[in-house]
Amino acid sequence: MEMKRLNGTGLRAAGYDERNRKMVIETTSGTFEYANVGVEIYRRLMSSPSPASYFKDVIEEDFTARRVK
Repeated sequence: MEMKRLNGTGLRAAGYDERNRKMVIETTSGTFEYANVGVEIYRRLMSSPSPASYFKDVIEEDFTARRVK
């Protein structure tokens, strides 16, 4: 999975596997995988003027994380 750099407080990078609908987020505290994430959620995160806010408001609220690193 290709990881793309994010500019946001606490966020380092994100990647998305469209076939398996999995998103991986690398933060300053670890790397986390989120299952059953639609591609539009990933696109909105990557294009957000504030990825950290979008992550906190949408992804952390609606999806369960599994720590992978």
